[in-house]
Amino acid sequence: MQSGISASQELQDAFNQFVSDASQRALLAGIEDEKLIPTTTIPLQASPFQEDLHQLQSHLSPSAAAYILLKIDPHAPDGYVAVTFVPNSAPVRQKMLFASTRLTLVRELGIERFRSTLFATEKEELTASGWAKHEQHENLSAPLTEEEAGLAGVKEAEAQESQGTSARRGHVSSKVNVPTGDGVLEALACLKEEDCRGTLVQLKFQLPDETLTLDSSADAVQPSDVAGHISTTEPRYTFYSHPSGTQAEPKIWFIYTCPSASKIKERMVYSTSKSWTRIVAERDAGITVTKSLEATEPSEITAESLGGDESAEQSAAENMKPSTGFARPKRPGRR
Repeated sequence: MQSGISASQELQDAFNQFVSDASQRALLAGIEDEKLIPTTTIPLQASPFQEDLHQLQSHLSPSAAAYILLKIDPHAPDGYVAVTFVPNSAPVRQKMLFASTRLTLVRELGIERFRSTLFATEKEELTASGWAKHEQHENLSAPLTEEEAGLAGVKEAEAQESQGTSARRGHVSSKVNVPTGDGVLEALACLKEEDCRGTLVQLKFQLPDETLTLDSSADAVQPSDVAGHISTTEPRYTFYSHPSGTQAEPKIWFIYTCPSASKIKERMVYSTSKSWTRIVAERDAGITVTKSLEATEPSEITAESLGGDESAEQSAAENMKPSTGFARPKRPGRR
């Protein structure tokens, strides 16, 4: 995520004090003036830590996001959990900001300190009973092996692709699982909101583990400026909420670009995962992709091709057709 927000020296000092102080259970933080800052601390009163969670309730607002750095094991160097609390009624922009900056928070404070991270939208999730449900959900079933998950994903993606756009909208399976990084689904979900018209969300794969991560997001992007936000050296998945969309009917574009300068490994990963990515976006972020567009170079993405006029789109697609095909690498020894 390239939000430009970083941990203030004040927060770093407060966290160091929090780590060394055995009498503190939690450190709360927020965002102010493009900086992560400390807001308050909560004392350690009981053990296990679940019995102290009730203290959080009076510090959380149903309409404001917050970070909670929770000490769950005072004796372990990694005995901390970073909780991102983003209530459903928080302002849309605040939701995006907190969700997409959560990884920055743990990285700058020392990722080795945190045993896990948690995303919560309801105050009830941060109670003893809510935490128990979270742990039960985490341990509900063993995850699929990488081979099993990959096979399921390939089959589902092929089925979705063969059924066409309308079928994908009507049935988005739960079987496909593309690992997603912090802030991805939250940023995508915001594209549904009316005040996010013109918002552009760009996703990339973190290699070699192939986790889909949030590369960047930008607001108030005009169709003519979309190309300028997309990488010219690496493939990207770009989701763009067209400014002409409405609350009742947002126009969300799914744009796949694969520059000629990108590496062969990247081309393979992005090409085989584009259908999965769209499926996950629609299923897990709750958005509906109105139209899709593929191009080799970002410069091919023009205001005309994103204009919403069917005839213009068809013409633009025809013009782009020769350059959007991704040539299969030639076999060694052939010319």
